[in-house]
Amino acid sequence: MEELRQTLRVRKERAILVAAVLHSRGGDRDNLAELTALAESAGAVVVDRLQQRIRTIHPARYIGKGKADQLAGRVRRFKADVVIFDNDLSPAQIRELEKIVEVKVLDRNELILDIFATRAKTKRAKLQVELAQLEYTYPRLTRMWSHLDSVAGAGGATAAGAVGGIGTRGPGEQQLEIDRRLVNKRITELKRQLGSIDKRKIREIDRRKGMFKICLVGYTNAGKSTLLNTLTDAAVLVEDRLFATLDTRTKKWTPASGVEVLLSDTVGFVKKLPHQLVASFKATLEEAINADLLLHIIDVSNTEVTKQIESVKEVLAEIGCGEKPTLDVFNKVDAVIKVGRLEMLQTLFPEALCLSAKTGFGLEQLCEAVSARYKGGELLLRVASSQSNGRVQSFLRAYGQVLKETYCDGTVLIDAKLGQNQLPNLKRLQPETIEIVEA
Repeated sequence: MEELRQTLRVRKERAILVAAVLHSRGGDRDNLAELTALAESAGAVVVDRLQQRIRTIHPARYIGKGKADQLAGRVRRFKADVVIFDNDLSPAQIRELEKIVEVKVLDRNELILDIFATRAKTKRAKLQVELAQLEYTYPRLTRMWSHLDSVAGAGGATAAGAVGGIGTRGPGEQQLEIDRRLVNKRITELKRQLGSIDKRKIREIDRRKGMFKICLVGYTNAGKSTLLNTLTDAAVLVEDRLFATLDTRTKKWTPASGVEVLLSDTVGFVKKLPHQLVASFKATLEEAINADLLLHIIDVSNTEVTKQIESVKEVLAEIGCGEKPTLDVFNKVDAVIKVGRLEMLQTLFPEALCLSAKTGFGLEQLCEAVSARYKGGELLLRVASSQSNGRVQSFLRAYGQVLKETYCDGTVLIDAKLGQNQLPNLKRLQPETIEIVEA
């Protein structure tokens, strides 16, 4: 069965999906809806779906012997090439199941890793995905593969990475130990390369300290990239599939006169996102970590919307953004079919905004809400500044509302309205005095 596991890819393969749910955990009526979308995003053709409630997890096969035999019969009947579980399987369970069904068996994490691998386009994304694959593989190495050429990257496909080279020819050394050594070496090299790229990313973020930063977060395929394209000239790839884009894109956005912000997109989330991916893409998620405001984009047309909201909150908490100021945005309101769903969600989230990134409905309200968060409440100020310090006057005209100007003995006295969040930026321009007349 080893030749079946030379690759995790499932593109153009006929797949049977399996979900085993413990009785004690209850569960959804359809536990395979998202796995179906994931499998189709990976390019597989779903030919059958199988669900089972189990009282305990079988240590050898995860599911019972009878259900495993039934699964093998379905594999033969539908001429399936791969079986994909919506559960996290151990290597031993995968091997035992493969003996019974006689085709490749993948679990949910392997499927998501495969999707990320096919979506990665930039060098950074490819390195992040490869690191996640290897960190997932390393603790599971029990000769699951005959060798690791398909996942170990360049190191495993070159003479230096081949078995039998210097340092790998000790008598009696097990293949498992050779594999672990190669994987460890490749992980170290990937972390070194990503560290170098991430330092440049951090320097890039540091240069934006004076800007108000907004980050789009949300479940995959919620419409983040569409909204970014609608609000800016980002021209980000938009497709109706999970994880269409993995790379962060940041663009300037002017939601109102005198309000200029940086708007960033991030990789989408799913429930039970593999921890290795969260760790590898943490630098990509730095945009969310360093943002002043998060826009949580929610697909209200999805039947699993409340569970998707919880999944996003869990990932945000995991990366340290659980307490970050957040504005909930209900997207795709034009696609809601079920009567009463939107009203129910608005009851649960009364401060959420409703819009359609596709049609442009509700964008004006979004701009107003973001502008209000940007200003943080308006202040009435009286600012005294040297007439030669033109930066103060320019700043107040650009980011506030100048009400009155009085000139006397080389000093200009300005009455103006300014957002509270912009007060620190005004102070950095070193006017002579700033008096808050009214808060």
